Amino acid sequence: MQTLTTVVELRANVRAWKRDGLRVGFVPTMGNLHAGHFSLIDLAKQQADRVVASVFVNPTQFGPSEDFARYPRTLDADAAGLVEHGCEVLFAPTVEEMYPDGADNAVRICVPGITTILDGAHRPGHFDGVATVVARLFNMVQPDSAVFGLKDYQQLQVIRQLVSDLAFAIDIIAAPTARAGDGLALSSRNQYLSATERAIAPEIQRTLLAMRDAVRAGLALESIETEAASRLAAADFVVDYAVIRRTDLDEPVTGQRDGLVALIAARLGSTRLIDNVVLD
Repeated sequence: MQTLTTVVELRANVRAWKRDGLRVGFVPTMGNLHAGHFSLIDLAKQQADRVVASVFVNPTQFGPSEDFARYPRTLDADAAGLVEHGCEVLFAPTVEEMYPDGADNAVRICVPGITTILDGAHRPGHFDGVATVVARLFNMVQPDSAVFGLKDYQQLQVIRQLVSDLAFAIDIIAAPTARAGDGLALSSRNQYLSATERAIAPEIQRTLLAMRDAVRAGLALESIETEAASRLAAADFVVDYAVIRRTDLDEPVTGQRDGLVALIAARLGSTRLIDNVVLD
């Protein structure tokens, strides 16, 4: 595996692959890679001949009171894991390489509508930063396909809308959420949890499954949401939202029972956790 830090080097490699008729897959990450990330690499390998993974902690998607400074940077361990999973190129640019005029002066991309609800309402500007960095990475890598995890469900929908509206010739592939044995969705932020908090954290998935069962039982969606928020609060979570939405994240229509997804965002101590379950 090659580790590249400049766009010039990256494009030279990708051009050579494409001259040979090879299909290029891409997995963008912020590093501190775990089994969930590596499952994205494995899926990308199934869909492409060569895979690029990026590691870049993107400053434009963090709010002023969020954890940009303490977000774990583990590039050597990340590289070792990527080698084990057959990744061909690790792209690890500096902030200066990604934002030559500075992050504050960068052209920003805003995906309207979907970025102002749920996580967008609780983290203003977050998805503008995500859309901005992903669009830049897509232009740099020029992949044929890119893999994103279903755990970040709203992010996935934002990326799909971005790709459609800006006519990127990229197939967006959704990877199933990777979970620990007790059901907690894998996340780099899980390491912030204390031992006591880690034991409580799987209650998020248990609540999502209870929401799914209640939908199947025909209970009113509003009452399901209220019960879910109460259940999480009783377990010491501070709830941002516990909602049921259509899979495009619009409000369900009256009586709708299919094409739905349950989503939760909640804080446990100082750690914010998100998860979702698609209600087949």
